[in-house]
Amino acid sequence: MQVFCDFDGTISIEDATDMVLSRFAGSEWEDIERLWKQGLIGSGECMRRQIALVEASRQDLEALLDTVRVDPGFADFLSYCRGNRLPVTIVSDGVDHFIRHILARHGIRDLPVVANVLTHRFAQNRVSYSLLPSPTAAGCMSGSGVCKCRVVASDELRIYVGDGRSDFCVADTVDLVFAKAKLADYCSDRGIPFIGFEDFSDLLPKMKSILPGMTRQPRALLHSKTA
Repeated sequence: MQVFCDFDGTISIEDATDMVLSRFAGSEWEDIERLWKQGLIGSGECMRRQIALVEASRQDLEALLDTVRVDPGFADFLSYCRGNRLPVTIVSDGVDHFIRHILARHGIRDLPVVANVLTHRFAQNRVSYSLLPSPTAAGCMSGSGVCKCRVVASDELRIYVGDGRSDFCVADTVDLVFAKAKLADYCSDRGIPFIGFEDFSDLLPKMKSILPGMTRQPRALLHSKTA
């Protein structure tokens, strides 16, 4: 059994990428965002174009990342998973450096992270940033920088925790979904079994109650628990 977890808006309270873009990319990033929301470009292209707009030193960038909060209940959730030998992997359509920096600041340094890869170079006395898609992105039907469906593909039972649009495609491919916000609405609208949650303090007791009964057909178990 494996646990896969989104980051922005799920583990982190704020969306780290949106915070960086709002502070350091000017208003053009919102125009690009609208193209993505209208379905005119994939999220991978959207993110690459947006990150290229960022103008900030590494120090200023990381100072902003230091203000991003992590769900207070995530540490207990992670401790429970480790205690029960449930590997946890972060799978995000966000930025690897942002995620690792935020987690490290909260004392978490050993979680696998699958996300878009941030690179930078110095030119004309300024830092320019670019984003490389994860190796999993090749052939992604949604044009994402990270193909979450490919990341979670496994013969083992898979638990997924998420909240937003980048989690839509993967929600119907795993064995158990914990969902909130837009992902909960999406699952509800499409009849995808899920367990709703507000935060990790709310999620953890629900996980503890359902895991002992999980089999190869956990979705049948969810019909009476869907929220």
